Amino acid sequence: MPRLDRPDTSAEEADEAVGAGLDSLDTPTGERRESRGKRFLRGFVPPVVFLALLVALWQALWAAAFWPESMLPSPLAVWGELVDITTTGQIFEFVWTSVHRAALGFLIGVVIGTPLGLLVAKVRLVRSAVGPFLTGLQSLPSVAWVPAAILWFGLNDASIYFVVLLGSVPSIANGLVSGIDQIPPILPRVGQVMGANRLSSARHILLPAALPGFLAGLKQGWAFSWRSLMAAELIALSPALGKGLGAYLNEGSSFNSMEGVISAIFLILLVGVGIELLVFRPLERSVLRARGLTASL
Repeated sequence: MPRLDRPDTSAEEADEAVGAGLDSLDTPTGERRESRGKRFLRGFVPPVVFLALLVALWQALWAAAFWPESMLPSPLAVWGELVDITTTGQIFEFVWTSVHRAALGFLIGVVIGTPLGLLVAKVRLVRSAVGPFLTGLQSLPSVAWVPAAILWFGLNDASIYFVVLLGSVPSIANGLVSGIDQIPPILPRVGQVMGANRLSSARHILLPAALPGFLAGLKQGWAFSWRSLMAAELIALSPALGKGLGAYLNEGSSFNSMEGVISAIFLILLVGVGIELLVFRPLERSVLRARGLTASL
């Protein structure tokens, strides 16, 4: 009888295995879905533990009496100062005055820094002319602008927002420039082939592709906004400006109250950590997760 050849399926199975392997490369591996409670604990507990260790070290140094009480008060004394300003409601005035100024100045900085960053990144002449000055402004301490702002605008909110903008805009613009520089050249070319104009290309291609670098610039821009605001509030003092955390810090220094100074420093640090944990870290996680970069989450 003639021999019937069995269909050779080894090649088909090999092709299917290769296809499955290639598909698995596009799928993020090791991603574990955690509940919100676990994510909260993972992000909240380590900073709290670190803070507890710092307080324990502080208590030990105070108990050793290396410095007088006027230079290093006990943690309980600082806690008493915080309780006092909380009881009188002053803490809410301090925090709100500074946070709303920093947030408004930062948002204005985003509105100015984003188109400026696009221009610097995509127009060679603008990059050659403006790029070095952006880097120089980013490295210039914001406190240097405070005396000039007071002379130009007087003791009012305009001088404070001017200092905040000069601290935030260069960082935001440079962050966007860095993000656009890392975009593969093929993406803008694909947009041109599909008929996208410059505005559409910037909105639908450049900004989404540069989002990780842009987000890093936003984080740095917020940090510079907060630092610039504290410098302005420390120097520009007027009843018309209200009393923010910088003015509270200056008051503690003027009255030789180390408890007030440390309380102000703690509140300034607490706001910075809170904005990082509540705003920028969730944004960073969502951006990384959208790109399949879950290993660092």
